Amino acid sequence: MAGHVTPYDTRYFSEDDARHRLLRQFDVASLEGFGCAHLPLAIRAAGAVLAYVQETQKGLLQQLNALETYFTDGFMTLDPYTRRNLELFETGRGGSVKGSLLWVLDRTRTPMGGRLLRRWIGQPLLDIAVLQARQDAISELLGDTLLQARLTEGLKKAGDVERLINRVKQRIASPRDLVALANGLRAASEVRNCLSQEESARKPTLHRIVEHLANNDDIIELIENAIAEEPPMSITEGGIIRAGFSAELDQLRDASHNGRKWISDLEQRERKRTGINNLKVGFNKATGYFIEVTSSNLNRVPQEYIRRQTLTNSERYITPDLKEYETLILNSQERVNKMENEFFVQLRADIATHAAERILDTAHALAEIDVYQSLAEVAAKQNYCRPSLNSEDTIHIVAGRHPVVEQAQSDTPFIPNDANLSNHEAQIGIITGPNMAGKSTYLRQVALIVLMAQIGSYVPAETASIGIVDRIFTRIGAQDDLATGQSTFMVEMVETANILHHATPRSLIILDEIGRGTSTYDGLAIARAVVEYLHNNKRSGARTLFATHYHELVEVAQLLPRIKCLNVAVTEEGGQVIFLRKIIPGGADRSYGIHVAQLAGIPRPVIHRAQEILEELERKGDAKNRRKAMRDITMPVAWQMTLLAPETNPLVEEIKGLAIDELTPIEAISKLYELQQKARKDS
Repeated sequence: MAGHVTPYDTRYFSEDDARHRLLRQFDVASLEGFGCAHLPLAIRAAGAVLAYVQETQKGLLQQLNALETYFTDGFMTLDPYTRRNLELFETGRGGSVKGSLLWVLDRTRTPMGGRLLRRWIGQPLLDIAVLQARQDAISELLGDTLLQARLTEGLKKAGDVERLINRVKQRIASPRDLVALANGLRAASEVRNCLSQEESARKPTLHRIVEHLANNDDIIELIENAIAEEPPMSITEGGIIRAGFSAELDQLRDASHNGRKWISDLEQRERKRTGINNLKVGFNKATGYFIEVTSSNLNRVPQEYIRRQTLTNSERYITPDLKEYETLILNSQERVNKMENEFFVQLRADIATHAAERILDTAHALAEIDVYQSLAEVAAKQNYCRPSLNSEDTIHIVAGRHPVVEQAQSDTPFIPNDANLSNHEAQIGIITGPNMAGKSTYLRQVALIVLMAQIGSYVPAETASIGIVDRIFTRIGAQDDLATGQSTFMVEMVETANILHHATPRSLIILDEIGRGTSTYDGLAIARAVVEYLHNNKRSGARTLFATHYHELVEVAQLLPRIKCLNVAVTEEGGQVIFLRKIIPGGADRSYGIHVAQLAGIPRPVIHRAQEILEELERKGDAKNRRKAMRDITMPVAWQMTLLAPETNPLVEEIKGLAIDELTPIEAISKLYELQQKARKDS
């Protein structure tokens, strides 16, 4: 996703200025407590961000009350290519969430849970202990469907407590925000009460999370006592504070209400007293309250009425009593609105000052429970297994499945496949087979299973043992980068170079069709060189899956010991090719490209002609003589261009007799010009 970049003055990145700015913001004497006192680059970056916020969004400053230091070496690195190729958050074709990994895993009930899950997917962990704790939480939920149902009901009511309390801290929360906050905190209490004392002993991981759901009954009670059940959106509209919260406010409201009632009854009283049946009592901001009498009834107007305004067909009057009650109402209402505003602002400030941090802790705990509940629900519904995590160099998956394809095509049974990679035995798997047979699906499913395991999720397989991966690299698909003038092949080479420079023995590399963007021989040479480099260079000897149509690469397995050949099983019945979607040992001997073209809807004459050409090529030429074999293939008579009847035109005979292979370019152009002149004379 493209963002807007704002150039910022260099002085804001000065370490001394940045450090002092952070110290003032957080009112501390040292940054040691935040773990960044000896990280000058981090201090400069954080200080510049703070300066930008101070300059452009001062309202956010109260929300910034601490620093959190983290190190990227605690997370698996996912570059933009990998995020795009694995379709973690959106599909590559349409940019839709549906069809992405997030779409599969996200069954969260709260916005804050959804945000946390997205962060987990984008930052897979390397710490096995933390990942196993996440697995424990999912396991404890999987064993108790009743608890899952109760948690789900509580989470549905929670709303976005995190966003609401941050609005309170910024002093921009509305009355309705506070009511929503109280409802969310009440839902948090329901979630906390889902785990009884007996269940807590049997579910220690969930219990530790639930302990962070602080008791916020005092805040709930305060909001419910102070704020009306259905308050207005704005604090200027009145009707915010509940009756009974303030005796003084209630008295003012009663006075205003009594005055309004006196005025509402005035119209009927005056009609009866004066006999003017169409007499009206009205109000506008310019003149206040008035009594309106039509011109035809002016002779009935009492003497105590005081003329206020003359209209075309009527007169407007006031009385001393009416003005007295008007003053009472307006003054009372003004004081009511002012008091309500003051009460609300003070209530909001008290919550921000005294309860914001524990409410934020509650919000974070709710989000975490929501994510575990989501992952448990998906694991149960899709029959996922708990992967074994270790620090070894192996990836062993039994009956693995692609999580997105399996769910998107639920009507078609997904064919599972095993995967075995290890640095010391099967470091590189070369996968051959026809297009549409499932090579790319297999590559992605291995990568996604590894990634899911390293966010703490269960995975789509019968069993899985995952040696922790520090980085996933992918080179999949072909696309130009027109903005920078890079061709498809150039983009492919840039991405491949990035992989070869940064891969480590703990990485996982997924390569799909390296070298196809150039000529056959160049592409094959590059593909083989990449395979040899990954195999022989100890610094970048990563576990690799390499899908290719270069069947010649299969021969490399006979030379390099840690390369294993795999292919997608295919069978033929009645002249029809059937893709079995099963990965088996060995290399494929055919690509079945013509069959795929037929499935794509290429016209039947083209398919038949391609089959004829393929048979003639296979009969006439090997790799060295492929060009000559292509040149010697005869075009079908029906497809030849008829110049003129060959038996009557000498030009045709002359063209037939030309030794094209022996002509230089200049001679060929001269001969063509000569033939053109002859043809013009004949015509």
